[in-house]
Amino acid sequence: MTQLRTVQVVGGGSAGSSAHVRSLASGLVARGVRVTVCAPAELDRVYDYLGAGAHFVPLPRLGDPATVTALRNACIGADVVHAHGLPASVRAALALSGRAGGPGAGRAPLVTTWDSRVHVDGAGGGVLRLLERRTVRAATVVLGTSSELVDRARRRGARDARLAPVTVPAARGPVCLHDGKARAELGAVDRPLLMAVGALERGRGYRTLLDAARTWRELDPQPLLVIAGEGRERAALQRRIASEGLPVRLIGRREDVAELLAAADVAVLPSRWEARSLLAQEALRLGVPLVATAVGGVPELVGDAAELVPYGDAEALAGAVRGLLEDVERRMDLAAAGRVQARSWPTEDETVAHVLSVYDELVGR
Repeated sequence: MTQLRTVQVVGGGSAGSSAHVRSLASGLVARGVRVTVCAPAELDRVYDYLGAGAHFVPLPRLGDPATVTALRNACIGADVVHAHGLPASVRAALALSGRAGGPGAGRAPLVTTWDSRVHVDGAGGGVLRLLERRTVRAATVVLGTSSELVDRARRRGARDARLAPVTVPAARGPVCLHDGKARAELGAVDRPLLMAVGALERGRGYRTLLDAARTWRELDPQPLLVIAGEGRERAALQRRIASEGLPVRLIGRREDVAELLAAADVAVLPSRWEARSLLAQEALRLGVPLVATAVGGVPELVGDAAELVPYGDAEALAGAVRGLLEDVERRMDLAAAGRVQARSWPTEDETVAHVLSVYDELVGR
């Protein structure tokens, strides 16, 4: 049997998508699949796709027309092209559109994974829906990481949309819960530590989170909220933290998020929308109590193992966190439930095997 050849296309979006492709590439290579990863050059420096055994093709920035040409050349001879996220899927569809025929005539089937959802208001929303429709109709199979995304793809006209939960790799090596060294570094030795992680962008709920933090100033001891991540909202958030004297620290992008999260008393996820949140997965695996917004795929992901609140409701968010800080037994119950829930998710190996079964189906192996 000839070696299966796949091209994985990454648009440079979410950390979850990039980490998933790294895991997928490593698992596919171990199963004898030839893998080429096409992504912005900086992603290989972070996720080391070459180290996973994949070939790597650096892509120009997304707005550069040369991106489609580079993808078209990389897809020559591929059996399956798999694009992750909408930006990557749009460009992969354009690259393949210049190659006529079916899988046996030079055009590889396109698989797209929907693992996130973009919110655009006004006229931009119409453009977004158009791009989604064109992308799913160009795809042979759409894999949605949550039931909501599968339903959305079907509404946009997908011929074949399937649920494909993605489990992002767990932190490697032992992680110490409530690590005193990490808490000392963050400045939370004698006070509760709250942890949030994610890009500092609109829609991530950080403004609501700061509203909640304003009420936590009344608690004794006063909890410290630490937010790891970078983004365009950082300057505005920092100004508000300083002007209102909020017990909040912005610590930028970190490579030791798992260790910092494990030191926390409560993890907080205030986003407007999530599919299979990295923070939620890591918190439940580690047994860190989680307060999250009941949006997107979050309820499906966490089950009864987290406190869920409405998006944008600072009072509900503040109350849920305060309730956990005041109830040690409830935190212990959530920690245990989180570990049980995490064991119900597919493993990395099962995720890779499922994706490979889709590839084999498409090429008739």
